Amino acid sequence: MGIGTSIFLIALGAILTFALDADVGGINLDVVGWILMAAGVLGLIMTTLIWGRRRQAVPVATEQPVEYRQVEEPVEYRRVEERRDIAPPL
Repeated sequence: MGIGTSIFLIALGAILTFALDADVGGINLDVVGWILMAAGVLGLIMTTLIWGRRRQAVPVATEQPVEYRQVEEPVEYRRVEERRDIAPPL
């Protein structure tokens, strides 16, 4: 669950709990709203913890020396010229 989904669940739960005053047979919308808000907060905490671990700096040990190679330049260059035997149209 991502941050966006968690915020959506919190908002939807708040709407069901505080803004909506409807009776649905057999379902208490206030309880459903509180459950959705709790799931959103739990998802937000879990997402923050998981993404927080991924963003930590990890030291990398380079025990082997870096190999440097010298790039050789091309030995010979060719020059290409374009010649037109026909005059361009007027």
